[in-house]
Amino acid sequence: MRFVEIVSRVTGFSVPIFGIQWSPAEAERTVARRVLAFLEDRRVLYAPSEMEVPHHCVESVFRIREFLTEELGRLSATTDIASSLRAMRAACRKFLTVVEADDRRIILFGAQQNHYASWVFNGAIGELRGVFGVHVAMLAVKHGLDVEDDLASILPAEVDDQ
Repeated sequence: MRFVEIVSRVTGFSVPIFGIQWSPAEAERTVARRVLAFLEDRRVLYAPSEMEVPHHCVESVFRIREFLTEELGRLSATTDIASSLRAMRAACRKFLTVVEADDRRIILFGAQQNHYASWVFNGAIGELRGVFGVHVAMLAVKHGLDVEDDLASILPAEVDDQ
Protein backbone atom coordinates (compact mmCIF):
# COMPACT_ATOMS: atom_id res chain seq x y z
CA MET A 1 0.00 0.00 0.00
CA ARG A 2 1.36 3.42 -0.93
CA PHE A 3 1.78 6.26 1.51
CA VAL A 4 -0.84 8.39 -0.20
CA GLU A 5 -3.42 5.64 0.22
CA ILE A 6 -2.52 5.26 3.88
CA VAL A 7 -2.72 9.00 4.53
CA SER A 8 -6.17 9.15 2.97
CA ARG A 9 -7.41 6.84 5.74
CA VAL A 10 -6.03 8.78 8.69
CA THR A 11 -8.68 11.25 9.80
CA GLY A 12 -7.17 12.79 12.91
CA PHE A 13 -5.04 12.57 16.03
CA SER A 14 -6.16 12.62 19.64
CA VAL A 15 -4.18 14.21 22.48
CA PRO A 16 -3.01 13.92 25.37
CA ILE A 17 -3.15 10.15 25.06
CA PHE A 18 -1.70 9.75 21.60
CA GLY A 19 -3.89 7.89 19.18
CA ILE A 20 -4.88 7.83 15.56
CA GLN A 21 -8.43 7.74 14.34
CA TRP A 22 -8.68 5.27 11.50
CA SER A 23 -11.26 5.61 8.78
CA PRO A 24 -12.18 2.50 6.82
CA ALA A 25 -12.83 4.60 3.70
CA GLU A 26 -10.92 3.32 0.73
CA ALA A 27 -8.60 5.39 -1.38
CA GLU A 28 -10.43 6.91 -4.34
CA ARG A 29 -8.10 5.19 -6.80
CA THR A 30 -9.16 1.80 -5.44
CA VAL A 31 -12.83 2.72 -5.81
CA ALA A 32 -12.27 4.06 -9.33
CA ARG A 33 -10.47 0.84 -10.30
CA ARG A 34 -13.34 -1.27 -8.94
CA VAL A 35 -15.97 0.85 -10.73
CA LEU A 36 -14.14 0.64 -14.07
CA ALA A 37 -13.69 -3.13 -13.72
CA PHE A 38 -17.43 -3.51 -13.11
CA LEU A 39 -18.40 -1.25 -16.03
CA GLU A 40 -16.03 -3.04 -18.42
CA ASP A 41 -18.29 -6.08 -18.14
CA ARG A 42 -21.56 -4.21 -18.86
CA ARG A 43 -22.30 -4.75 -22.56
CA VAL A 44 -25.20 -2.28 -22.48
CA LEU A 45 -22.56 0.46 -22.40
CA TYR A 46 -20.73 -0.48 -25.58
CA ALA A 47 -22.18 -3.38 -27.61
CA PRO A 48 -23.98 -2.37 -30.83
CA SER A 49 -27.51 -1.56 -29.71
CA GLU A 50 -29.09 -3.61 -32.50
CA MET A 51 -27.38 -6.66 -31.00
CA GLU A 52 -28.88 -6.07 -27.56
CA VAL A 53 -32.07 -7.54 -26.13
CA PRO A 54 -34.00 -4.68 -24.49
CA HIS A 55 -34.92 -6.70 -21.43
CA HIS A 56 -31.27 -7.62 -20.82
CA CYS A 57 -30.22 -3.98 -21.25
CA VAL A 58 -32.73 -2.83 -18.67
CA GLU A 59 -31.65 -5.52 -16.19
CA SER A 60 -28.02 -4.49 -16.71
CA VAL A 61 -28.84 -0.83 -16.07
CA PHE A 62 -30.64 -1.82 -12.86
CA ARG A 63 -27.49 -3.69 -11.77
CA ILE A 64 -25.27 -0.74 -12.65
CA ARG A 65 -27.48 1.62 -10.65
CA GLU A 66 -27.47 -0.71 -7.64
CA PHE A 67 -23.66 -1.09 -7.82
CA LEU A 68 -23.14 2.68 -8.03
CA THR A 69 -25.43 3.20 -5.03
CA GLU A 70 -23.40 0.69 -3.00
CA GLU A 71 -20.14 2.40 -3.96
CA LEU A 72 -21.56 5.83 -3.09
CA GLY A 73 -22.41 4.52 0.37
CA ARG A 74 -18.71 3.88 0.97
CA LEU A 75 -17.54 7.35 -0.08
CA SER A 76 -17.59 10.83 1.34
CA ALA A 77 -20.26 12.83 -0.47
CA THR A 78 -17.81 15.62 -1.31
CA THR A 79 -15.26 13.63 -3.33
CA ASP A 80 -14.84 14.06 -7.07
CA ILE A 81 -15.46 10.37 -7.63
CA ALA A 82 -18.77 10.61 -5.75
CA SER A 83 -19.88 13.35 -8.14
CA SER A 84 -19.13 11.14 -11.13
CA LEU A 85 -20.90 8.15 -9.60
CA ARG A 86 -23.97 10.27 -8.83
CA ALA A 87 -24.04 11.56 -12.42
CA MET A 88 -23.82 8.02 -13.80
CA ARG A 89 -26.53 6.85 -11.42
CA ALA A 90 -28.76 9.74 -12.53
CA ALA A 91 -28.18 8.67 -16.16
CA CYS A 92 -29.35 5.16 -15.20
CA ARG A 93 -32.52 6.57 -13.65
CA LYS A 94 -33.19 8.68 -16.73
CA PHE A 95 -32.68 5.68 -19.03
CA LEU A 96 -35.08 3.59 -16.94
CA THR A 97 -37.66 6.38 -16.97
CA VAL A 98 -37.44 6.84 -20.75
CA VAL A 99 -37.88 3.13 -21.42
CA GLU A 100 -40.60 2.97 -18.76
CA ALA A 101 -38.90 0.18 -16.83
CA ASP A 102 -40.17 1.03 -13.36
CA ASP A 103 -40.53 -2.03 -11.17
CA ARG A 104 -38.72 -4.01 -13.88
CA ARG A 105 -41.80 -3.85 -16.12
CA ILE A 106 -40.43 -3.19 -19.58
CA ILE A 107 -42.13 -2.03 -22.74
CA LEU A 108 -40.92 -4.16 -25.62
CA PHE A 109 -38.73 -1.54 -27.24
CA GLY A 110 -36.85 -2.62 -30.29
CA ALA A 111 -39.03 -5.66 -30.89
CA GLN A 112 -39.82 -4.35 -34.36
CA GLN A 113 -37.06 -2.73 -36.38
CA ASN A 114 -37.77 0.83 -37.57
CA HIS A 115 -40.67 1.18 -35.14
CA TYR A 116 -40.64 4.49 -33.25
CA ALA A 117 -40.20 2.58 -29.97
CA SER A 118 -36.86 1.21 -31.16
CA TRP A 119 -35.76 4.79 -31.89
CA VAL A 120 -36.68 5.80 -28.34
CA PHE A 121 -34.82 2.82 -26.89
CA ASN A 122 -31.70 3.36 -29.02
CA GLY A 123 -31.71 7.08 -28.23
CA ALA A 124 -31.89 6.32 -24.51
CA ILE A 125 -28.96 3.90 -24.78
CA GLY A 126 -26.98 6.51 -26.72
CA GLU A 127 -27.57 9.16 -24.08
CA LEU A 128 -26.66 6.73 -21.29
CA ARG A 129 -23.42 5.83 -23.08
CA GLY A 130 -22.57 9.48 -23.64
CA VAL A 131 -22.84 10.33 -19.94
CA PHE A 132 -20.92 7.23 -18.92
CA GLY A 133 -18.22 7.92 -21.52
CA VAL A 134 -17.47 11.35 -20.07
CA HIS A 135 -17.34 10.08 -16.49
CA VAL A 136 -15.35 6.95 -17.29
CA ALA A 137 -12.79 9.19 -19.02
CA MET A 138 -12.66 11.49 -15.97
CA LEU A 139 -12.15 8.55 -13.59
CA ALA A 140 -9.41 7.06 -15.76
CA VAL A 141 -7.54 10.34 -16.20
CA LYS A 142 -7.78 11.50 -12.57
CA HIS A 143 -6.61 8.17 -11.19
CA GLY A 144 -4.17 7.06 -13.92
CA LEU A 145 -6.15 3.94 -14.85
CA ASP A 146 -6.41 2.03 -18.11
CA VAL A 147 -9.79 1.27 -19.68
CA GLU A 148 -10.47 -1.90 -21.69
CA ASP A 149 -11.00 -1.29 -25.41
CA ASP A 150 -14.70 -2.20 -25.44
CA LEU A 151 -15.58 0.32 -22.71
CA ALA A 152 -13.11 2.83 -24.17
CA SER A 153 -15.27 2.91 -27.32
CA ILE A 154 -17.73 5.21 -25.48
CA LEU A 155 -15.08 7.73 -24.39
CA PRO A 156 -15.29 11.21 -25.92
CA ALA A 157 -13.61 11.46 -29.32
CA GLU A 158 -10.12 12.82 -29.67
CA VAL A 159 -9.88 16.47 -30.58
CA ASP A 160 -8.83 16.90 -34.19
CA ASP A 161 -6.53 19.91 -34.49
CA GLN A 162 -7.42 20.43 -38.15
